[in-house]
Amino acid sequence: MNNTCSEREKTKAASSSVIAAVFLTGIKIVVGIMTGSLGILAEAAHSALDLVAAMITYLSVRVSDKPADREHLYGHGKIENISAFIETLLLLATCVWIIYEAVERLFFKTVHVDISIWAFLVMAISIVVDVSRSRMLYRTARKYNSQALEADALHFSTDVWSSSVVILGLACVLLGKRYGNLAFLDKADSIAALMVAVIVVYVSFKLGARTIRALIDSAPAGLLEQVSSVVERFPEVSDCHKIRVRASGPQVFVDLHIITNKDKTLEQAHALTEEIESAIRSIAPGADVTVHPEPTPDSNDNTT
Repeated sequence: MNNTCSEREKTKAASSSVIAAVFLTGIKIVVGIMTGSLGILAEAAHSALDLVAAMITYLSVRVSDKPADREHLYGHGKIENISAFIETLLLLATCVWIIYEAVERLFFKTVHVDISIWAFLVMAISIVVDVSRSRMLYRTARKYNSQALEADALHFSTDVWSSSVVILGLACVLLGKRYGNLAFLDKADSIAALMVAVIVVYVSFKLGARTIRALIDSAPAGLLEQVSSVVERFPEVSDCHKIRVRASGPQVFVDLHIITNKDKTLEQAHALTEEIESAIRSIAPGADVTVHPEPTPDSNDNTT
């Protein structure tokens, strides 16, 4: 039942992102073409990639919550990590076009930018939608530890800043047109587009680094030490070793070996492992934990 609720809520969040991205992409393309603003067209390209990313996220969260099967013994959580990585590549591809076009306009060609109330209105609407979507996505991502939804939230929150930069660039172009001594501000739109690209590159590398760490099974930061600390608090445990921690999408897997009194019955050893697994889940909710008990070695054992 919990998995069903999780899938439903994550899917709802992802689908709302798709709808928002379709709306923002459409209005930015129309107004960008009408005004000739590279800043707005750059934002339209950014939103178009956000749309693709949102669709990938939607598909990934629908698949990632499927239970383990004979071919995927650890479940389908890695789909979310792959989704986030693809989003990173899409964002970087957007930056290549934005930077190329901005440099062309700054140094090699002149493009007339027609500033109107619609240009400012569409960017203001974009900021309102982006703030609303990013908050909802972050809330759901934290609730279900979803990297795909967190990546989507990062896209929308980044759009807030990039849209603000575009508004500033449009305002500078408008001032340049009204006041002859500020004509140099005509280039502000292209500079704003470059600033958008810089923001997107920064976010892309940050997101890419996190997804790569997840794909190569890097342990979640600090969790290894936390697990060791929790297990060592049990007086029946004389040693804790071979701790392995990995994340697959929202699911965390923890495997470890413990040494305990060899005189324990099988039932007692099993009860101890159950207590340890429960304690680990208190710091890693929902984790799949496996504890392997080993008997205390005889004191007269010889080592070579």
